[in-house]
Amino acid sequence: MVRTVLITGCSSGIGQALAAAFAGRGDTVIATARQPQSLKALRDAGCETLALDVNDAASQQALLAALQAAGYAHIDLLIHNAGISAMGPMLEIPADKLRAQFETNVFAPVLLSQTLLPCLRASARPVIVHVGSVSGILTTPFAGAYCASKAALHCVAEAMRMELAPLGIQVVTVQPGAIQSNFGAAAAASVEQWLRPDSLYASIRDGIMARAGASQVKATPAAAFAAQLLAELDSESPRQVLRIGRGSRSLPVMARWLPARMLRRMLSARFGLTRWKPGESHAVQA
Repeated sequence: MVRTVLITGCSSGIGQALAAAFAGRGDTVIATARQPQSLKALRDAGCETLALDVNDAASQQALLAALQAAGYAHIDLLIHNAGISAMGPMLEIPADKLRAQFETNVFAPVLLSQTLLPCLRASARPVIVHVGSVSGILTTPFAGAYCASKAALHCVAEAMRMELAPLGIQVVTVQPGAIQSNFGAAAAASVEQWLRPDSLYASIRDGIMARAGASQVKATPAAAFAAQLLAELDSESPRQVLRIGRGSRSLPVMARWLPARMLRRMLSARFGLTRWKPGESHAVQA
């Protein structure tokens, strides 16, 4: 069965891999990104490519109008993949970075789902997919804002799962582990922009940067992630929570079963906090 699939955040990584995989097997794919020029490879692969800034209400309405004008009567799969990471110490992270973290990772999926609800209801078997993260289960130092946003998204998805069931709309939460992308590089670049030389945590800056890039350590290829997710979504009743990629199973087990004090000590050591004293200078291995 050919399905119409709309995916956000397709310029790279998971979104790009998913769009290519769906298109490769003959599905109708609408790939979106803030900068449509970044979608040329997907357009060449047969995807419809449209501009979408998930944080802009006017952009969302323009997307809906473009879908209607192009004759897309329904959406079978809506995949909320667009996301950003705001890494760094909680008490030093700039207010605009903190707000953007939740605007993009939590509010945007809800508001875009509202906008596209008529398209979903027109489908015979609609599914909304939220790309969360294992970080929404296991909180680490220097990623508090990101971890909190993904935990909130998991809660949003669970509420939507119950509320949309009477409408026949299924809701799937994906909690990836480490997946190859430019996510780590983007996170590190963002921290570099705002972390001050006189930061309270300056002496363990390497620990902060190690956390920013942690998602790319021995990461699962995005294409492998996409293939596994497609196989799961082919089921008439896909599992409601999916964990795919390196660490996606082991880290939640740690979060659930290790004593909290032990877990905090392990994570603090991993990112330099157990050896840190304000004013002293030493680094951790990335």
